[in-house]
Amino acid sequence: MGSVELLRVLGNKYNAEILDATHEPKSAQELSDELGIPIATSYRRIEELTEANLLELTGREFSNEGRRTKVYRRDIDAVAISFQRDGIDVSVEDRPEVENALVDVWRDLKER
Repeated sequence: MGSVELLRVLGNKYNAEILDATHEPKSAQELSDELGIPIATSYRRIEELTEANLLELTGREFSNEGRRTKVYRRDIDAVAISFQRDGIDVSVEDRPEVENALVDVWRDLKER
């Protein structure tokens, strides 16, 4: 995805809030409730962020109602935007796999 397209995705309403909230895995419903986003919008934004490789599906968990729901976590740690004479440059720092594994272990321990 090019820099301008990535900047458009980041600039869409709710996308930055979703990325901020998904430092640990969350479902579309959890994001909707936490951020005050309509559930349909939550699903659309998750799809957009996933297609842009900014958010990843990390698995399925049981909801409070006993249903298996998809949970998502951001796949990035940082975004840098620089304006240059020949255009805009947007660089993304991927989230280290070690950090992802530690979040998973901590989440599993909390659930016990």
